[in-house]
Amino acid sequence: MKTEKAALVLACIAVVIGLGSTYGPVKEMLAELKPQDGLAVWSNIPKERDQELRSLIESKAAKLNAAPVDAAVDRVWKAIPGYNGLEVDVEATYRNTLLQGPGEGLKWVYRQIPPKVSLNDLGAHPIYRGNPAKPMVSLMINVAWGNQFIIPMLNILDEEKVKVTFFLDGSWLSHNRELAAEMLKRGHEMENHAYTHPNMSTLSRARATAEIEKTKSLLKESLGVTNTWFAPPSGDFDQETVDIAASLGLKTVLWTLDTVDWRNPSPESVVAKISSQSEPGTLILMHPTASSSKALRGMIRGIKAKGLQLGTVSETLSAERLAPSEVE
Repeated sequence: MKTEKAALVLACIAVVIGLGSTYGPVKEMLAELKPQDGLAVWSNIPKERDQELRSLIESKAAKLNAAPVDAAVDRVWKAIPGYNGLEVDVEATYRNTLLQGPGEGLKWVYRQIPPKVSLNDLGAHPIYRGNPAKPMVSLMINVAWGNQFIIPMLNILDEEKVKVTFFLDGSWLSHNRELAAEMLKRGHEMENHAYTHPNMSTLSRARATAEIEKTKSLLKESLGVTNTWFAPPSGDFDQETVDIAASLGLKTVLWTLDTVDWRNPSPESVVAKISSQSEPGTLILMHPTASSSKALRGMIRGIKAKGLQLGTVSETLSAERLAPSEVE
């Protein structure tokens, strides 16, 4: 009888452990347990294998760990965002790996370490690029015309699984709310490109404020979007422009690399330029034009071929670290 009870208890423990390797609550409970000599999950592991696993994790962790990078004001590039550090939790990784099924590999647990200085700590400065340590690139599409190319470009972005940031001229948005709503529906970021596409540096403070504020309000009213970024039309601005945008809660963003698509270059030349010159942190300026529409897929694939990810402006300029390929 005692033998049968013991067998039943052992069977129940085996079921619990088996479920724990697959399902949430039990798995999380086991993952939180510290290795103890009396705990069957760990006590059955030969000491040599135990030490070998710990040594492997520690060795790989040393290569994955990275210090955070503070945001800074560069003489040329002005405000450059910080970049989170990465630290592997060796003990948690060890425990989680033991709960993996055979052949599933290491189950990494890591934490991001924010920099001491963030973009918000730098004050009102223009931003031309992301942190050069972050392997991400953004396509910035300024929209004040070119409706006929927008849906074809959206279709390509869908097919390539890429999200971009559209900077909308307010007067365009007021006449094209349905098209703007379609852009938003497809998961893209919608931001501020002033209202009448003026040269911002030539305006009075009151007029410049109205240009930004009117489009900010329109984005909220028509699309439900809380505006974060302001892209000055034609790249024309002065420090007062940056200060006004900051007073409205917006950061002023420009570009690192320009397609110059308004000059109607050949799609092949656009693809070659963007593919060869893109690097971590690059912000790429473009418009809904024939050139960029035809070059879009090639640009995306050329960027990805360099091992760079594509994201929105908010993603590229955030301090959030991209997980290394070794980390799950």
